[in-house]
Amino acid sequence: MNATHDARPIIAITMGDASGVGPEIIMKALARPDVWAFCRPLVVGDAGRLREAGAILRSPLAVEALAAPEQARYAPGAVDCIDLRLIPPGHPWGTLSPVSGEGAYRYIERATRLVEAGAADAICTAPLSKEALHAAGHKYPGHTELLAHLTGTPEVSMMLVAPKLRVIHVTTHVGLLDAIRRIEPGLVERVIARGRETLVKSGLAEPRIGVCGINPHAGENGLFGHGEEEEKIIPAVQACRAKGWAVDGPLPADTLFFRAARGDFDLVVAMYHDQGHGPVKVMGLEAGVNITIGLSVVRTSVDHGTAFDIAGQGVADEGSLVEALRQAADLAPRRR
Repeated sequence: MNATHDARPIIAITMGDASGVGPEIIMKALARPDVWAFCRPLVVGDAGRLREAGAILRSPLAVEALAAPEQARYAPGAVDCIDLRLIPPGHPWGTLSPVSGEGAYRYIERATRLVEAGAADAICTAPLSKEALHAAGHKYPGHTELLAHLTGTPEVSMMLVAPKLRVIHVTTHVGLLDAIRRIEPGLVERVIARGRETLVKSGLAEPRIGVCGINPHAGENGLFGHGEEEEKIIPAVQACRAKGWAVDGPLPADTLFFRAARGDFDLVVAMYHDQGHGPVKVMGLEAGVNITIGLSVVRTSVDHGTAFDIAGQGVADEGSLVEALRQAADLAPRRR
């Protein structure tokens, strides 16, 4: 197929932490014919590390080390890799390393510039280690905040997608007390709007959105908490409903997630990290996808960590990466 007329989006896949399972799940995912049917994968990482992972897996794939994206051939049976050559041969698996942390940062940086330059259509990230990132001197809570910095985006949201459930978060990587302090009507309204816009672009004409409360039973009319729902959430819900949007809340989180999984809602708005992450991971850790909403570039990710305890053993499951690639391809702008 002539690449000039290939409608499949180019997805820049960052290798993540080289000491974790990222290289393995990339090699596993790119051995699957179904992945090549919907995208053209371009790995941004270290070709040598991918070859080491391939040897562990006894993978038939050849890894092509590239200096520039124009050299990619996108031929099944080969892995095209923008080779940053940051990881030394024989680098240990499963251990915290500033070398791997630096690599993870540089892969994200290069992938972001590739998409901004039009050389790729979306980013899909393998997992990084926040500790390794910090050990390398990059003090970001995670991928989401790093990408916001690299793209100059003042505010982004994290959406998790699992089978039967989509969740967008008002706050993420902050402590619970700090999260409650940060929640305010303007922020809640902006998060609802970002989530709704994403679903509308994906083809849902009128998404049904359920908004979690903060307290048990969403405060139960002041019985629990100190009026947080009335002060921080209800004005945002009212503002969204005034625009004609299908938004309900604040609703008790314990029943809202059940109702969403049943099909009553297309999107749940969670107020803090564990409120949203727990139900998604119960619904499908292996198939979960993390999407950063509000960036100038499309970014999806696996919804699991570096799994240092099993890294280098060839046993990590690639399912979440395949789903993340699929979501990236679905969300990528069709500009080719």
